Amino acid sequence: MTDATPDPHGTTDEEIRRLRWQCRRGMLELDHLLMPFLDQGYRDLDPRRRAEFVTLLAQQDQDLSDWFMSRRVHEDPRLHELIRHIVAVVAAQHP
Repeated sequence: MTDATPDPHGTTDEEIRRLRWQCRRGMLELDHLLMPFLDQGYRDLDPRRRAEFVTLLAQQDQDLSDWFMSRRVHEDPRLHELIRHIVAVVAAQHP
């Protein structure tokens, strides 16, 4: 696939490269969740869920860590569900 060729949901290789950079965090635990999810689950998301993923990436590492490690629940039920989905996708690939 080239940069100009979108997948069926409209994602280009360039978009994935930008997201990959945003998935690189200051916490290794987050890298081990976000990077595999980008490779294994992101392209299956519908446009609304993709926008929610981008919203998550804009959050602070400590908040992300708390949500992903279940120390806190995200106040937005849609983002909470996306967090649970990300964990499930990565866990299924790395039991």
